[in-house]
Amino acid sequence: MKKITSKTTLAKIIAKKGATKILAENGVPCLSCPMAAMEIDKLKIGDVCKMYGLNLKKILKELDLIK
Repeated sequence: MKKITSKTTLAKIIAKKGATKILAENGVPCLSCPMAAMEIDKLKIGDVCKMYGLNLKKILKELDLIK
């Protein structure tokens, strides 16, 4: 997978082993939202962080540490 950026979709991110745990630990609520499940391939991590006031830089840094 290419480097994760603010424009990477949640679907691509959660396909990476261990990413779901990092997202949950950082308060990303979309993982369990039934509405998000229908559009997870369109939701970009940058947009989600902006909507919920989450620290995008911190999340991206942690996600990029996953092998």
